[in-house]
Amino acid sequence: MTGPVIHDVSSLPADDNVNAYAFSVELDGQWFLQKGKMIAYYGQIDFHGIGHGRLDRLIAGSFHSPLHAADWVVAEGRGKMLLADRAFDVNSFDLDDGNLTIRSGNLLAFQPSLSLKQSIIPGFLTLIGTGKFVAASNGPVVFMEPPIRVDPQALVGWADCPSPCHHYDHQYLRGFLGGLRAHTGIGGASGEEHQFEFVGAGTVLLQSTEQLMPELATGEVPTEAGVPGGGGHVPQSGSQLPQLPGNLGSLQRRFGL
Repeated sequence: MTGPVIHDVSSLPADDNVNAYAFSVELDGQWFLQKGKMIAYYGQIDFHGIGHGRLDRLIAGSFHSPLHAADWVVAEGRGKMLLADRAFDVNSFDLDDGNLTIRSGNLLAFQPSLSLKQSIIPGFLTLIGTGKFVAASNGPVVFMEPPIRVDPQALVGWADCPSPCHHYDHQYLRGFLGGLRAHTGIGGASGEEHQFEFVGAGTVLLQSTEQLMPELATGEVPTEAGVPGGGGHVPQSGSQLPQLPGNLGSLQRRFGL
């Protein structure tokens, strides 16, 4: 009977997947890292908050999203970092003088050669330049070519194409639920009723599910047996809006607000 594979610093891959759910970054310098996505590391690595300390020059050149600054750190040093996100699929992608807009919760880490900017679409971030980034998805990523309409809950991001617009089903708009949404903002939770429409050249990235990745406030430790500090709650600093109750709250979370 074959036992488990036991890794050490020499056997871990360099900038590649350990398995479908974990990625190994070979760090020799600096990477930007979303808080809570590093599960272990070998070597001498320090973690610096965005907007603090001696890394202002690096941050000024590579990080331009003030609403998300508290959710990110800079990993600096030499060693290997293991990245993961609640057993979701994790993969790396390479940009070559390109631009990619991605849902903020799906982006785990990126090289400083890329510049991070805040998208005009709420809840999304844009990477510009040349370099590698690591992202998670709820199921394998599917790459599609526009023109296409997609369920907003399945959307991971889009590369080298214009930002999407909203599309609503005609019969839905004429019906009772369409009128309700027009007055209250409630409804339209199904991809058959409401989609994001992409046109022009480029690539659209979809995850293999119609549900968004579950949200976890930055720094929050889940209440589970054997987890030190479980149950503490840290408000999600990326959101500047009060959370609304019931269906309105669900709508707010859906669009990344």
